[in-house]
Amino acid sequence: MPKQIKIVSISSEISPFSKTGGLADVASALPKALTKLGHKAIAATPLYAAIDKEEFELEKIASNIKLTIDKTTKIKINFWLNKKLLNFPVYFIESPDFFSNGANGIYKTKYENQKFLVFDLACFKLLEHLNFKPDIIHCHDWHTGLIPQFLKERHKKDSLFKNTKTIFTIHNLIFQLGSNWWEFPENERDSGHATLPFFNEKDKIEKINFTKRAIIHSDIINTVSEEYAREILEENNGQGLSKSLQARKYKLFGVINGIDQKEFNPATDPGLIQKYSVDSLDNKNKNKIYLQKWFKLEEDSHVPLMGMVSRIAEQKGFDLIIEIIDQLLHLDVQLVLLGAGEKRYEKFFRKISQRHSKKIAALLEFNTIDATKIYAGCDIFLMPSRFEPCGLGQLISLRYGAVPVVHGTGGLFDTITDFNPKTDKGNGFVAKTYDAKDFLVAITRALETYKYPEVWNKLVRRGMRKSYSWEIPAKKYVLLYRRILRHHEQN
Repeated sequence: MPKQIKIVSISSEISPFSKTGGLADVASALPKALTKLGHKAIAATPLYAAIDKEEFELEKIASNIKLTIDKTTKIKINFWLNKKLLNFPVYFIESPDFFSNGANGIYKTKYENQKFLVFDLACFKLLEHLNFKPDIIHCHDWHTGLIPQFLKERHKKDSLFKNTKTIFTIHNLIFQLGSNWWEFPENERDSGHATLPFFNEKDKIEKINFTKRAIIHSDIINTVSEEYAREILEENNGQGLSKSLQARKYKLFGVINGIDQKEFNPATDPGLIQKYSVDSLDNKNKNKIYLQKWFKLEEDSHVPLMGMVSRIAEQKGFDLIIEIIDQLLHLDVQLVLLGAGEKRYEKFFRKISQRHSKKIAALLEFNTIDATKIYAGCDIFLMPSRFEPCGLGQLISLRYGAVPVVHGTGGLFDTITDFNPKTDKGNGFVAKTYDAKDFLVAITRALETYKYPEVWNKLVRRGMRKSYSWEIPAKKYVLLYRRILRHHEQN
């Protein structure tokens, strides 16, 4: 077994080149951490039109490479490289016909499955061009889900890949293909075993369930928290795939994500009005006053300021916030929301923030620059998610000294321990059930604790001191890689 493992990490987005959420952060941070551990990591991702080649100093390394999709279709692709920005090489696959028309620069084209089928096949062509012989192909989320099948059916006899193994990371099981899996009638859903349609059969291609096929063909499957790995085995949490996962339970694992502690650091964050650390906590208050002033809230350092930074979606628990909003308005508390998403929720928060502008503010867009201003200015951070595979918000909030109040599910269950004032244990406040009243009780307990500055500041400091770097998760992934490779050698 090699001491240095050769890994290619494949993802539909990678920060800072392309990003719509946490997937991009993981796809950037994990190879970086693996490289620091002494392993050879490279990454592959699509070259979207929204990626500025000059800004990121991309270098074209190959042009007009012929890619055979099947007997109906052949296309030409280009390869680009950035080896300066991160501590590992990032390779980009360019195909303007497929990667240049997303509504948000990345997704939401008419034929998403077609697009990522091209990407999955093109990754093999890239590795052949580089003569890179990977020990592990690490596939991130549904967009890469056909790679394990292509490896076994089309490339297993290739000398470059004969010893290659695959790991498939489920970042969110609700996303399985380019459209909502539940919108297909049961008799039209992909079994995962049928032969793939020809590429020119566009409507049939769009019904392929990439995630299901990855579960069937991957050597190891993992999710981004241990609790979420347990939850998705249950029918009510398995998004229609619980039986497929139960059949492969022996190769399903959970590894909690980390955060980049250099990027998320209130002591060095250039976006803050006042930098601070665990040893200069009084300076955090200046960020709170700035946030109140920015959002035109009543400026009062003593009023508990709650924050949310989130994709605005049903999954994120916004129904609970709406249900308890009247009770919150009667409390001496303020709420700031940063995020974008489903229009029905945006409409509600736009109206409520207009009617109660001194207590509630909503910035209905998302940008990472303003996000850390929210973390730094808040006393309390809300994450009422109905389900949460991992969640990065609670980890960032701890780093910035905003105490999380969460629904105990998935990664929130794994990372946030309910505060017990009698034992002085815990790092946040946890609602055990997905229930509005239960979540309001958790908020109320946080507000009661906030009244005691010594207790509160001790709780804040405890969260800030805890490390959630990528070093430990990366080491756990290395153990999974070695587990696959060891099994291969023994057979």
